[in-house]
Amino acid sequence: MKAEQVSEHIWSLQSWLLLPCRVWLVAEPDGVTLVDAGMPFMAKGILANLERLQLGRLKQILLTHGHSDHVGSIKRILEQRQVPVYAHEIEIPYMVGERIYPRRKKAEQNVEQGLARPLPQSELGELTAFGALRPYFTPGHSPGHVVYYHEQDRVLLGGDLFTSKAGKLHRPMPMFTADMGEALRSSEILRELHVLHLEVCHGKPVKNPGEQLDAYLEKMGASSSISTNM
Repeated sequence: MKAEQVSEHIWSLQSWLLLPCRVWLVAEPDGVTLVDAGMPFMAKGILANLERLQLGRLKQILLTHGHSDHVGSIKRILEQRQVPVYAHEIEIPYMVGERIYPRRKKAEQNVEQGLARPLPQSELGELTAFGALRPYFTPGHSPGHVVYYHEQDRVLLGGDLFTSKAGKLHRPMPMFTADMGEALRSSEILRELHVLHLEVCHGKPVKNPGEQLDAYLEKMGASSSISTNM
């Protein structure tokens, strides 16, 4: 497993199985947050890097969504670290097998029932921050997909909202995306945030991704329809 420090507080951990798969460690004074949990074979590397990097105790796991390549090592990690796991409340019924992911033929129990807690929300329904990380609801790739923004470092942990090629924004993988139109609308989050560095699960980082958004949407044929619906 390759570990790379991408900003003052964030480390990317990458493994390969046909394609790259990244998870992230976010360090704060009171401990470390793991964002996404990759595939089952990544558990050993994640735990080893938690020890090697000496960033502090693992305090929680935050999920961008519940697909199997984002939750696979949770069980093994929790055998050694008893920490809470959070996902968007909309995503939880799909990841525990109560509902079938859109465009899939059968339910997937990727996480045990009762293991994941809903991301907390304010009285106004806004997702609340976890220390320096703020979640944003970005559905489309999955019904309850979220991204996490570290405002101080100006790094967006984008899960599968995008993929990337040669430093350029690319669409999430179509065969695994529930609603591509909705995913494209969710990409507008880049206009709201001042992101210097975008991390994606499958692909290399993208610098100043907001500067590419118009071209990305135009290429996808989505810019006119999105502006009409805003």
